[in-house]
Amino acid sequence: MAFNNSFLYKRIKGVGYAFKGAFILLKNEASIQVQAFIAIVVTIAGFYFEISTTEWLIQILTIALVMGLEGANSAIEEIADFIHPEHHTKIGFIKDIAAGAVFFTAIAAVIIACIIYIPKF
Repeated sequence: MAFNNSFLYKRIKGVGYAFKGAFILLKNEASIQVQAFIAIVVTIAGFYFEISTTEWLIQILTIALVMGLEGANSAIEEIADFIHPEHHTKIGFIKDIAAGAVFFTAIAAVIIACIIYIPKF
């Protein structure tokens, strides 16, 4: 079996695609740029306020959830625009639902940040 067909090679190649996708998101998507900035700010705040291990775990999972869902939303929008470039009611509905999912996680993230950081003030 050649190395370029091996399981390990395919996984390494897949990680490369994931890094490429993350870079494309950070470079081109304003929403991800905002989320990344917020993630950096709350990470700095976490170090400054010396949050607990549990708070770190919740914060990291929340950041990952919001940014991951934001990336999925961007992918859904790109697919929808590719399939139907002109305005279409059903495509708009699909894009709105995907954005709504991000909205729910962003609201939850704000609530989590308030629970973690308000007592620190």
